[in-house]
Amino acid sequence: GEHLAAFRTQDGQAYVVDAYCPHLGADLAAGGRVVGGCIECPFHGWRFRGEDGKCTSIPYAEKVPDFARVRTWPSCEVNGMLLVWYHCEGVGPTWAVPEQREITTKEWVFRGQTEHFVDAHIQEIPENAADTAHLAFLHGPAILGGSDLRYTRSKLWDFMKHIWKAEWRPEPEPDEHCSRLLVQHTATIFGKHLSLMDLTVSARQVGPGLVFLIFEHAFLGHGIILQTVTPLEPLLQNVVHKIYYQKNVPAIIPKFILRAECIQFERDITIWNNKQYLPKPLLVREDSSIQKHRRWYAQFYSEKSTRLPARKEGLDW
Repeated sequence: GEHLAAFRTQDGQAYVVDAYCPHLGADLAAGGRVVGGCIECPFHGWRFRGEDGKCTSIPYAEKVPDFARVRTWPSCEVNGMLLVWYHCEGVGPTWAVPEQREITTKEWVFRGQTEHFVDAHIQEIPENAADTAHLAFLHGPAILGGSDLRYTRSKLWDFMKHIWKAEWRPEPEPDEHCSRLLVQHTATIFGKHLSLMDLTVSARQVGPGLVFLIFEHAFLGHGIILQTVTPLEPLLQNVVHKIYYQKNVPAIIPKFILRAECIQFERDITIWNNKQYLPKPLLVREDSSIQKHRRWYAQFYSEKSTRLPARKEGLDW
């Protein structure tokens, strides 16, 4: 729900500030330009420093008032992304986003991305990691069956099955804001194990909206999918998957992995877009990690976290 302007100063540093000029409300991101270390408003030419948001120049005024400034947002550039820290009570960053060495050193190169919009509460998406039972049922049918849930269980594709073994756990201090999901994927064709499809995936969730999915394949190499979940509105999430892969592996391999991941993710989206959030779900013993995940995720809320309208519990806004 916030409108922001992101810009890179002439010395290469990226900054994020409130989009609207405090003078008369023009959008700095629509027609504004970078001048040195400042962004210049397209309406009257006021210039705001990226570092602290202070106004440094008003072309027609003798003196710049000390209080003339635009709000700046804590941000960092890491793994080819510009990430912004948001806290509803204005608390500064309490943890840093880890750098993926292979992306920084360009051992792994960008091989494509997908983008989806999900009509759900932000918590629904990571909760999937702890719901290991849905893997076999929703993601077991072959990707050849596509993402339309009316046809994924069609007899036509019954000869192929995906088999998943998964375990979710939170990380200890000082990384209590992180959790890990370890997944072993195998596939069968006509009941016979297809070793070509053996894949180990280590998914590390960092905070509420960032996931590092590292792929390891015996002879197709290593790579990563970076998943970002950005809340646009209370019940609208923008989810982007970017894949980086060993540059000596033909691009068709990571593109196939991203496509397969996309089909499986779209099966989840059909569920999310239509489900109801249950604050007190009817769980069996095998679902215990779902409650553990909810306790872990609760750390990302604070007293003033937005609730529309005010409710005692639940995410069903």
